[in-house]
Amino acid sequence: MESNTASNASEATGGGAADARRPVSLSDAADLDAFVGDATVALVEFYTDGCGICASMEPVIGNVARGVEVDLAVGLVNPRDDPPLVERFGVRSVPLFVLFVDGEPVARRAEGFIPGDELTAWVEEHAP
Repeated sequence: MESNTASNASEATGGGAADARRPVSLSDAADLDAFVGDATVALVEFYTDGCGICASMEPVIGNVARGVEVDLAVGLVNPRDDPPLVERFGVRSVPLFVLFVDGEPVARRAEGFIPGDELTAWVEEHAP
């Protein structure tokens, strides 16, 4: 049933395969786990409300998802909505990008604003 949570999150944003590359809002650890478990490759941005850099990255990661060679799902999660996520992923600054392959984190970046071409190259370097 966990995969249904990710499907429901996708449907909540407009649903359908065409929308799979749009950032999906994830509310907590259960949503995050279902989302990354349902995708072969997923890029998740950890953000906080009021973070201007975080907000400016949302359209960038959508463009990255459409521009990479791999089928990439993108999600957004505010770890303040589920504090154990802060410890679990070692969130010390935002935005934090974590790349998951087959449900497992394989790479992470927390460097502020990352240009789209640089983020695309990073995803392609770590994705199968």
